[in-house]
Amino acid sequence: MSTKRPNLLLVNADQFRGDCLHCNGNELISTPNYDELAADGMRFSRAYTPNPICVPARATMITGNYSHKCTGIKSNGGAVRDDQIKLPQLLAENGYETYASGKLHYVPYTAPGEPDTLNGFQHAALSESGRMLGQFDPKDELGGIEAYADYLKTVGWGGYSRAHGVGNNDIHPAASPLPEEHHVDAWVASQTIEFLEYHKENHSKQPFYLNVGFPKPHAPYDPPSPWNTMYDPREMPKPYRNRDGKERNAYGDFNAVTHGIPLFSPETVQNARAHYYGLISFQDQQFGRLIKYLKDNDLYDNTIIIFTADHGDMLGDFGWFFKCVMNEGSCHIPFILKCPDAIKPGRVSNEFVGLQDILPTLASLLNIDLKKDVDGVDLSPVLRNEDFTGRDYFVSYSLESPYQTYMVRSDRWKYIYSEANGCEEFYDLKNDPGEEWNVIDQAGLKSIVDRHRQYMINWAEKNGETHILKEGKPLVTKIDKSNFNFTVNSLGWRWY
Repeated sequence: MSTKRPNLLLVNADQFRGDCLHCNGNELISTPNYDELAADGMRFSRAYTPNPICVPARATMITGNYSHKCTGIKSNGGAVRDDQIKLPQLLAENGYETYASGKLHYVPYTAPGEPDTLNGFQHAALSESGRMLGQFDPKDELGGIEAYADYLKTVGWGGYSRAHGVGNNDIHPAASPLPEEHHVDAWVASQTIEFLEYHKENHSKQPFYLNVGFPKPHAPYDPPSPWNTMYDPREMPKPYRNRDGKERNAYGDFNAVTHGIPLFSPETVQNARAHYYGLISFQDQQFGRLIKYLKDNDLYDNTIIIFTADHGDMLGDFGWFFKCVMNEGSCHIPFILKCPDAIKPGRVSNEFVGLQDILPTLASLLNIDLKKDVDGVDLSPVLRNEDFTGRDYFVSYSLESPYQTYMVRSDRWKYIYSEANGCEEFYDLKNDPGEEWNVIDQAGLKSIVDRHRQYMINWAEKNGETHILKEGKPLVTKIDKSNFNFTVNSLGWRWY
């Protein structure tokens, strides 16, 4: 590695499926810039989020700990506790100038005039998808709350980000009313370049840490023109479907009903998928702008770059959208890491990795003492092709009772347990990568299922997260699905 301390660029997309990169084997999607990063670094083929919800996933990313430890909850909320190591604060204390552009999704959101919740970032320009506006300024009249909303006013497009009438958690596909240069992911890239210019002029002797929080491809599925027509919905892969007739995670059905998803036609789902792909290809272009800047300014070779996501999106698989469940569309994420002089370019690792590994890995690469243990694993030996004792199992969890659910992923198998109705699922990912056949009752698999179930129980007890257990056994709560009702509020409509 260069004698000068490397810069850090952490790119975090929101709700980006792990199978939506060309370099991950998706022949339909176009992601040339992310693919080029993979060619220059290491691609982790089996990367998972430890919690497929925005806030806890992002908290885990900067602390190295599962959310029940770093925020105290497994659902979509919770501030990072004061006793946690926080990556931006840690790097600031070790001489890095720290910047955040776009979406952080740290809570609580603070009132106008009060410092934002930044957990150690020294400079920030935020776009929180209207959440801050929704809390403090629903009509967007005050200014100074979300930087992206203020920017749109300066270029004559104030308020038009949501003028298509589609909400944060609404699957209606629509083109953005905004020109592509003013779309939110374009703004995030432009703001990142502005921060890089500022750093060059004011802090050039210090290394930088820049967190790039692309708000997309999270719903609304609204790429700007012409990206909204880049993919033909008739050519999009069809959603996976339940072929075994067995019960699945009740939360997936609950979320589908409350968001009105059963009311959508199969063609609408295909169109939503096409728009989601358009968002990804547009974002890839914006990422390419960042890489070009780094290369044009002789920064690329001495910058550690990580691209990942907080979680995925079910995109209609099994009749579900969004996240929170333990199927691959929700919890399998992209994870690419380029590190100067530490990786033979183009390598692929099949190790199980997660967002909790970012903090200890960066600390190791930068020779920073963490001073306390974290749940994450230092991946630097993998990058250097050294001996490495990895995970045999990866655990992910989500939500609170009665919908809390766990995943135990091993080399070939995936075990899912949901408290609601005590639902158990078991998938052979070697022969059924789409998880369409639940083989929980298949003859000859009982001992393997038992081993995965017991691993979940042991992990929960060892890590002090026993809400999923009752008297040492998985907790069961009966749920009546006939009580699920559609509500407009659950669509996430906000401040337009």
